[in-house]
Amino acid sequence: MYVAFDHLPPQARVWIYQASRPLLEEELMPLLPRLAAFAEEWTSHGRQLAASAQFLHRQFLVIGLNEAVAGASGCSIDASVRFVRELEHHLDIDLLEKSRMAFLTDGRLQLLNRRELRAAVVAGQVTASTLYFNNTLTTKAELDVQWPAPAGDTWLASYFLA
Repeated sequence: MYVAFDHLPPQARVWIYQASRPLLEEELMPLLPRLAAFAEEWTSHGRQLAASAQFLHRQFLVIGLNEAVAGASGCSIDASVRFVRELEHHLDIDLLEKSRMAFLTDGRLQLLNRRELRAAVVAGQVTASTLYFNNTLTTKAELDVQWPAPAGDTWLASYFLA
């Protein structure tokens, strides 16, 4: 069953998928009904899941699930990954590729792989205070409070040790 994302409880589970490029407005608008339909139809062992899906910052697909209503199973998680793959194909983007990290610099998203990150840190382009989108967060509460967060406050802190 579809639930508006802002109505999911803080303990709701989230999955964050980062797109390989920002989506255009004309790509996002037609996706809204498709995201709602996925959430409406998503089930686990025949039980309806209380879920939501949305794109944030035109670059991140976030799927949320209120596990207090019904929890995800392996089959339901597989179904969500199939849905993500369908979106990848439809939009000609990568959502499941995890090697790129997203930072907010000068009001713009910047995607870097680990090698590029090291060089950007050495050059002072990315600092401990640069906002980082940590896509490993697992709850809506974490998403609401820690996304984005200063890179030095995340698992990337070791990059900034002198």
